[in-house]
Amino acid sequence: MSKPVTAATPHQILAKAGPYPLPAYQFVQEGLRFTVRRVHEQRAHDDGLGGGPTTEHVSGQQLCMGLRDYAIEQFGMLARPVLEGWSIRRTDDFGRMVFAMIEAGAMSKTPQDTPDDFNGVYDFDEAFASEHVATSMRAAGA
Repeated sequence: MSKPVTAATPHQILAKAGPYPLPAYQFVQEGLRFTVRRVHEQRAHDDGLGGGPTTEHVSGQQLCMGLRDYAIEQFGMLARPVLEGWSIRRTDDFGRMVFAMIEAGAMSKTPQDTPDDFNGVYDFDEAFASEHVATSMRAAGA
């Protein structure tokens, strides 16, 4: 998935994907920027990965991992309850939102990107378990 390409109206996006409120879509767009920055900073610092980025694309799996980390960074121990309050309970939900934004012209994709890229990337019980969140927050210096 790549950074937003055009500004679709919130109503266009909301009509495409289902029960997710506007703040959830804003979170995904902010989380995409967070993920792109993180992935490509890592690439630039790891000679074995070929240097700097050729595009700003990240895979569905990378985006799911980045959204997990971004949620923990933004909401700490409340990450899971916040996501659940937005009807986000599985990584599949991220995929539905992303592809609604793609259809509305708010994001772009490569021909290889599919909604299946988001299926079962991680289990929310494990990803947002208090031990994992606390460890992630300590690692980030929170």
